[in-house]
Amino acid sequence: MTTITADFPAPIATNPKVPSSPSPSRDGSGASSPTDEKKSYADVSALEADEITLNDVLDEEERKKLHQPIESYEGFHRYDPAATWTPQEEKKIVNKIDLRIMTLACLLFFALQLDRGNIGSALSDNMLRDIGINTNDYNNGMAIFYCCFLFAELPSQLISKRIGAERMIPIQVCGWSIVTICQSLIHGKASFFATRALLGLCEGGLIPDTILFLSYFYTTSELPIRLSFFWATLTGTNIVQAFMAAGILRLRGVRGWEGWRYLFVIEGALTLSIGIFAAFWLPASPTQTAGGIRGKGWFSEREEVIMVNRVIRDDPSKGKMHNRQALSWSQFKACLTDFDNWPLYLIGLSSYQPFAPPASYLTLTLRNLGFNTFHTNLLVIPSSVFWIINCFALTLLSRKLKERTFVSAIAQVWGLILLIALTTLPNSAGPWTRYAIISLLVSYPYAHPILVAWNSTNANSVRLRTVSASLYNISVQIGSIVSTQVYRDGDKPYYHKGNKGLIATVCYNLVLFGGVKAYFIWRNRQKKAQWKALTKDEKVHYAKYIAPEAGNKSLLFEFKH
Repeated sequence: MTTITADFPAPIATNPKVPSSPSPSRDGSGASSPTDEKKSYADVSALEADEITLNDVLDEEERKKLHQPIESYEGFHRYDPAATWTPQEEKKIVNKIDLRIMTLACLLFFALQLDRGNIGSALSDNMLRDIGINTNDYNNGMAIFYCCFLFAELPSQLISKRIGAERMIPIQVCGWSIVTICQSLIHGKASFFATRALLGLCEGGLIPDTILFLSYFYTTSELPIRLSFFWATLTGTNIVQAFMAAGILRLRGVRGWEGWRYLFVIEGALTLSIGIFAAFWLPASPTQTAGGIRGKGWFSEREEVIMVNRVIRDDPSKGKMHNRQALSWSQFKACLTDFDNWPLYLIGLSSYQPFAPPASYLTLTLRNLGFNTFHTNLLVIPSSVFWIINCFALTLLSRKLKERTFVSAIAQVWGLILLIALTTLPNSAGPWTRYAIISLLVSYPYAHPILVAWNSTNANSVRLRTVSASLYNISVQIGSIVSTQVYRDGDKPYYHKGNKGLIATVCYNLVLFGGVKAYFIWRNRQKKAQWKALTKDEKVHYAKYIAPEAGNKSLLFEFKH
């Protein structure tokens, strides 16, 4: 969000195409009460005293024009710089968005995790032995999956920006659901690798596509906690999937099929139904909800005015492109070379590596500790529940403290303590002791919702946000590929060498987080110094003609950290 002070008096409409909207009172009578709290331009992000201000450079009307979207923006007909609304009205609309959009988004993430996470339950049913492969082959198959997942990220995001996320998302869900069903026919290494590759290609773009889609509806401060719903849903899916697997895997032997084959068929069919529903339910934008099973639309004209203007005032860059406007090559190249987002890509590359091997090997580890298939699937549930609690707690802490870097680094401290405990634990330790340490390790406070929203905020333009969301996720997947090779067959069953490597990664991450915070502090100071060096006329010219197209390079934008 651009850091521009907006201390406007009574709003005056500057867009002749859009009439000023009435502001109803809290009792709905339409008459304003003296005690009504109205959301107007004066409510746009309170700034600290040392932040950049334009009040002494541009007049009121000129400052308002900086927020005006392009005419092709899908919500342009609802844009109104004179619009005001009460906090109660806004809260009601956000609740409606949560119910109609966020609920389905979480359901889509449920489908994602169900079809990419059921491999763990399949392993507990001796899938590797049934198809004649070992754990190194499994590692290679997972590496293939992550490579294809990575490869699909950016193309999917670019296609989504061109045809619309509401179309691209259901296509992906239906695609990977069909591949999941086909996994029931795996009979060897080649078919295992092939289905892993296809699954990765179909699933790769869902996360950045969904984040871009949600940015049309939510403000910068609202997005992180919503994203925590996503990853809580992913882990909640593990709980649901564990119960499903505990029952479905008992079908082993029915009509000569192993239980894991039934697992892929049943869960693939379930997620396919979700994808088909999403194709008819997802709207193109907040002002395009009418049609199909959505009926006459979800929002009134008044609600659409509030939705459009609250998002534009929070982040004016969202109105500089419409939702089906493809990126030009020059724009795409500029996004790839935007070095100010690279520190976050570095965090994505390594910050999750210390936790991925213990999590992906959890069911195999439990089987090696002597637990049977049924108990193994139930024993993963406590760590999933604790993980959800930690994820929400970390996100809320970041929101309360308005701090991202050091809060996100808490997970690394958590991992360091437990990885040291796991590495120094004697081989003679009881299975329940080892289970407790591993469960605590994989239930770490997950910073991904904070980091994804942080990356989106620091992009400060739709075009960069489109590419940076994919690049960040690509860096995460590269880290996932590396993590698939940490636990090797010759190091089992306790993987002491692998865990020592994970400890080294945690130490590196702690240094990295400190360096990233220092970098953004330095960049903000650099921008402020450049702004102060301009004359008043230069500031006027810059604010009018350069800043609106400069994205996160604008001297008026402050990087969050």
